Amino acid sequence: MERERYFEATEFENIKEIIYNSADKYAENTAFIIKHKNGKDITYENKSYKQLLEDINGLGTAYFQKGYQNKRIAIVGRNRYEWAIAHLANLLGGIVSIPLDKELQLEELESCLARSKADIVVFDEKYTELIEQIKQRKQTSLKEYICMSKQTAQAAKATQIAQTAQSTQIAQTAQTAQADYLAIPDLIEEGKQLLKQGKTEYQNVKIDAYKMSILLFTSGTTSKSKAVMLSQNNISSNVYAMQLVERFCPTDVNLAFLPFHHIFGSTEMIVMLSIGLATAFPDGLRYVAQNLKEYKVSVFVGVPLLVEAIYKKIEEGIEKQGKTKLVKIAKKISNLLLKLHIDIRRKLFKTILDELGGNMRFIISGGAPLDKRVAQGINELGINLVQGYGLTETSPVIAAENDRKVKYGSIGVPMDNVEVEIVDKNDEGIGELRVKGPNVMLGYYENEEETNKVLQDGWFYTGDLGYFDEEGFLFITGRKKDMIVLKNGKKVFPEELETLINRMDLVEECMVFGMPNESNKNDVKLSVKIVYNKEKVKEKGYTEEDVKNIIWEDIKKLNKTLPPYKYIKNLIVTDEELIKTTTKKVKRNEEMKRIFAE
Repeated sequence: MERERYFEATEFENIKEIIYNSADKYAENTAFIIKHKNGKDITYENKSYKQLLEDINGLGTAYFQKGYQNKRIAIVGRNRYEWAIAHLANLLGGIVSIPLDKELQLEELESCLARSKADIVVFDEKYTELIEQIKQRKQTSLKEYICMSKQTAQAAKATQIAQTAQSTQIAQTAQTAQADYLAIPDLIEEGKQLLKQGKTEYQNVKIDAYKMSILLFTSGTTSKSKAVMLSQNNISSNVYAMQLVERFCPTDVNLAFLPFHHIFGSTEMIVMLSIGLATAFPDGLRYVAQNLKEYKVSVFVGVPLLVEAIYKKIEEGIEKQGKTKLVKIAKKISNLLLKLHIDIRRKLFKTILDELGGNMRFIISGGAPLDKRVAQGINELGINLVQGYGLTETSPVIAAENDRKVKYGSIGVPMDNVEVEIVDKNDEGIGELRVKGPNVMLGYYENEEETNKVLQDGWFYTGDLGYFDEEGFLFITGRKKDMIVLKNGKKVFPEELETLINRMDLVEECMVFGMPNESNKNDVKLSVKIVYNKEKVKEKGYTEEDVKNIIWEDIKKLNKTLPPYKYIKNLIVTDEELIKTTTKKVKRNEEMKRIFAE
């Protein structure tokens, strides 16, 4: 399949060039929408691209005045304006930025700070107690602690710590230490005053686009997670590749749901800033639907779990109104008209789209395979949904669908500047994906052995299995390490079966795995652990025994549609959520340990 470029884009060597270009080109456009809550009073502040650059330069100038040049600064917190400013101030000043998962427990967070050799940590006031404990334990090389909020540097912060601290000693120490924290708003103002005095050292920094600029930890437990070294050119090359094929507009509003500490979230943030559109911040998972309406969101980037949950809500709403049959007929009519190049979807399904705020036009799903029924269903309503695929090690996007290249179930076609090959193919043409391009990482930090396993002759071996179809679309069948090999040599990809099981009425989520066969230790029997939907079960008045019987009957029906070697032979049912990363990927190894322990 020939690569096509659909949109004009300028390729920049580093992130500093991207931000300066946007500050010039979209100076008065809104870059970020900040919600301020004061009791029941809510106000909104729009930060323009011009103000964004002023704030970045203010913070960076204060950093340089304090001697932070060539230091490493870690960031811990929720998606918010101060997080974005902290990350961008690092990058535009040639400071190594270390985004860390805010959900990490004390030991894990401490380990990441130590392993990355962070000198400074910028943190959200919500995690003050955690940071204070790390400060006291003195197991890291941290020299400075900067809070994202000015308020937290005041007495209010000490009160919160005193109320939640695990010990009196921590509470007392926290109360005296609070006032010592620097605060992002103060540093920004301090830097702006220094700029007026002609202190332009920070602004004049020349960026080395090809050296390590970002250090990101992969998902997983600390002992297994690897620190990925990325350059600014890794990111900017990926931003450019996305601009060439995806339809973003300066008039769009994006909801920053994906955590910024994750590569998909932070690269997405730079993509949005490169386009000149506005980004708002969600109030949490429960409020996503409300936030979509509140900010009139038109662009949304999410993981399949969330996209599928949104679509399930839409379907349930249609069903409750008794309009399932009517909508099916309407979809058939609109699909027929589409073939004649007549698009009436957004008019026909206006009431459904209004439930998502009425402005939603573009959804990107990534991080894991999306059920193709959901992808098709959302597109049929008039929202353009595309799937993307990538890894932390590839900054992240390797392949994606776009307006003109959509095939349900695939993850699209390779990006313009990325080469993808399938190696070690089996009889069905399925093999491991390897990639080459400017987006491929520098390596794993201080881990030459692991780096050499995946980087060979300029190629990065992804560990993902897949194939190209005859039209050049790329399909992922699963992770090499998750593939279940049966005694007869047959290979089963758990993701394939999970997609089918997740469609069952009472199923919230599931994990397919190989359970050691007691009668034959050299073999495994295909098993599934299913988390049932508590709301539906309560609504229908089912007992736990009812649930297991109903699901088992559904499994037996599914088995009849599969070849015998793919039959599910063992079932575990629970209402307890599967163990997941913060980007909602199931931690299979951790879940397996829990299953065997039980």
